Amino acid sequence: MSITVAVDAMGGDHGPAVTVPASLQFLEATADTRVILVGRPDAIEVALRRAPSALRARIAVQPATEVVGMDEPPADALRRKKDSSMRVAVNLVKDGAAQACVSAGNTGALMAIAKFVLKTLPGIDRPAIASQLPARNGEVTVLDLGANVQVSPQQLVQFAAMGSALASAVDHIERPTIGLLNVGEEEIKGNDVVKEAAELLRRSGLNFHGNVEGDDIYKGTTDVVVCDGFTGNVMLKTSEGLAHLLYEVLKAEFTRNPLTRLAALVAYPVLAAFKRRIDPRRYNGATLLGLRGVVVKSHGGTDVLGFRHAIAKAHAEVAEGMLERIAQGIAAMPMLAAESVSAADA
Repeated sequence: MSITVAVDAMGGDHGPAVTVPASLQFLEATADTRVILVGRPDAIEVALRRAPSALRARIAVQPATEVVGMDEPPADALRRKKDSSMRVAVNLVKDGAAQACVSAGNTGALMAIAKFVLKTLPGIDRPAIASQLPARNGEVTVLDLGANVQVSPQQLVQFAAMGSALASAVDHIERPTIGLLNVGEEEIKGNDVVKEAAELLRRSGLNFHGNVEGDDIYKGTTDVVVCDGFTGNVMLKTSEGLAHLLYEVLKAEFTRNPLTRLAALVAYPVLAAFKRRIDPRRYNGATLLGLRGVVVKSHGGTDVLGFRHAIAKAHAEVAEGMLERIAQGIAAMPMLAAESVSAADA
């Protein structure tokens, strides 16, 4: 199946200097795929001037006259910038010209625009931000990472269903285990929202493991970890800071004196492997789950390698039928399917 990915070429801290080379690298590694670069044609063409003709033939440029600023209020981006590169890229998914959209732009604006343009899938109240993080024996999918600060128990169950579908599609896990992030493993712990969500998950038909704590995320205790967006975003930013701290501490210790520099030469293969394993760029790209289309948010400050991973993630989600898996998962859960019918009738 041929897949087309719409790329917001102007989004992020670096714009076409990162998005265009990343798109070219992705196309070079992926057959039977096209990319539509959305933004200001003059800036995009400058970045494409040395592109091999074979790759250039698989790229289309879609003009957009406006750019959403990284600090721009989401409401302003939605109402006042209808020809922004972000909005046009999302519109391409809605119109069927592309099967996925990737942007490194303003997260709030991307969520607002994508929800307004694409709408949510049946049975889903709000989209959630999900991403894969490194775990002891592979990866773990965590959501919500910042889209929904306050949630209901039913919405946490929706997140679990979507996270299960994502892990099944991308990581090829038949029945992913679900963990509910809490202050303890015991059923009596947590606030009322978490307790009720746990009860609903036990009756959901999902492969619910039970409550998990923060350290279970990186142990890989479950394939999916579900939480509200406030908790998830704090956890994510703390984890990113810790990864940078570990790398900087190791670097400082190994360059402290001639003896430690010699030790660093001996240990270099191990250090390089360690750096690759925790490199945030390898996990770049958070999926806006619950929409009627695949939308992936890249970190705004990432480099070419990181943005290429975000495009690859969007491509994989389309290729593996993630949206269909989510729809099937929701339909198979009577409590959510009933809510969807009630909402439609209202």
